[in-house]
Amino acid sequence: MFFNSWYSIARVIIIGTMSYFALVLLLRVSGKRTLAKMNMFDFVITIALGSVFATLILSKSVALAEGLTGLTLLVVLQYVVAWLSVRFKSFQRLVKGSPTLLFYRGQYLEDVMRSERIAAEEIRFAARSQGVANMDDLFAIILETDGTFSVIPQANDPNHNALTDLKGGQKDNA
Repeated sequence: MFFNSWYSIARVIIIGTMSYFALVLLLRVSGKRTLAKMNMFDFVITIALGSVFATLILSKSVALAEGLTGLTLLVVLQYVVAWLSVRFKSFQRLVKGSPTLLFYRGQYLEDVMRSERIAAEEIRFAARSQGVANMDDLFAIILETDGTFSVIPQANDPNHNALTDLKGGQKDNA
């Protein structure tokens, strides 16, 4: 239960070290986007990479070559999906979410909040975490595709360009 063999320990050290450096190399070659937390697809890739890496290190039934193939496949798939998303808007809409407006010009957008399962307390927490004490001092609070909140202070720019790709709520320029 506490110790199987020195072979098992040595295997974890050797396979773990080799797969660690291989994963770092793969991530370095594939670019920063592979581990970006931009949306739910990126999150899934990050979790899957961790799962394959852990299985490779701890499972005796998975050979190093198989594990590295799995890691490489995930990185290549992430690269292909990111490449397609940048070039084809229809594909981007298929695999990525869009940011959602939750609070706009002093008003909680309750229907949108309900559909996103966000409570008013969470929105106020997001405001406080950005140093905002009065909700009237805010222009908008947005639920981003990675699950974080963006807090936008009162806007001076009448165009409000940062709000053009939002789902839910009104986005008028007045």
